[in-house]
Parts: sequence; structure tokens; C-alpha cells
Amino acid sequence: MTTTTERTMTDERVLSPPARLTLTPAGAPPGLLDGAWWPRSRDLFRELPALTDRLDRCWGRITRVTVHPAHWPVIPPKVPVTGHTVHVGWFTDEQDPHKLILLSHPAGRWDLLVIPPETSAASAARLMTAAATPGSLLTAGRLMDDEDAVRDGAEDRGRESEWDTEGGATPPPLNHGIGLATSIQEG
Repeated sequence: MTTTTERTMTDERVLSPPARLTLTPAGAPPGLLDGAWWPRSRDLFRELPALTDRLDRCWGRITRVTVHPAHWPVIPPKVPVTGHTVHVGWFTDEQDPHKLILLSHPAGRWDLLVIPPETSAASAARLMTAAATPGSLLTAGRLMDDEDAVRDGAEDRGRESEWDTEGGATPPPLNHGIGLATSIQEG
């Protein structure tokens, strides 16, 4: 995927619906992830303001965000959000493709699983719950791999069930060989 790192900045902020977000409960044992974010698109310029609106209230002012470019076609260097600007960076080798890192100068760092926008609601719900589990040692990539395995298994079971209900099951063998041999001998 080609990544673009420039985008024309405007003073006008693009409005978007509230962020779909789940966070590990405050005071819970730390894990590898602090929650999950399920953006509605792969447009950071549109999606980050809604995310920072939610997080600035509970974590303090978010000043920097890093992403992996594998899932973001355009990575703007700065995104205007309510009351300030967030600087956006990216890493390829150092960062899990399914993770977003948020930095707040006074408060620290948070890591969120990024659930692809096209993910089904059921899969997103499972991923959001797993990513917010206190003390979990599962990485963002591992959670996505596990969910892919669950989805693939469900699809395989669905195809097998459909095959069987549509008459796709193998019928018992018919014993036509005897009748055919008799017909040939009589003729």
C-alpha cells in the first residue's frame, strides 16, 4: 500500500461521529494494550479529532500519535483537534500494524488496538473486550490473528452446513453394476 504523508491543512475541522472506543478500567493492572479503537474509516484527518475529544478528558491533552502505515493510506503530519494540534508520525518496523500509540506530555503513553473499519460488529465487540482486559499480555497483532482464526472457523462451519443442507452431502453408492452386467449379457 502506498502511503502519503502530506495533506492540505485547513483551519476548519471535519466533524465526525463520536469515537468507538473501549479502555482498560482506571487502576486496573497494566497490560500490553490500554484498550481498542474502531474507526469508521482509514482517514486519520477525519478520525483522530473524535478520538482525541474522548481521550483528552480522561488522559490529558494528546499531543502525538504514531501509526503503522500499512493500514493508513494518508498520514497527515498534523491534525487539528479541539483546542490544539496533534502531531502524527509513523513507524514500520518498530510498531505493530494494528496498534496506535498516543502520547500526552504530562500523562504518558497509551497503546490502543486499531480495529479495521470494515470489521463486523460481532468481531469488533470481541476485539474491544479482549483489548481492554486488565493485565492482558496479548499484542494487537495477536488479537487480530486470533480473531481472524475465529472468523475463518465460523465461515468454514457455515460453508459445510450450507453444503449439507443444499444436498451437497455425498449420497450412498447405488449398485448399478449388477444390473448393467446382466443387461449386457442378455443382449
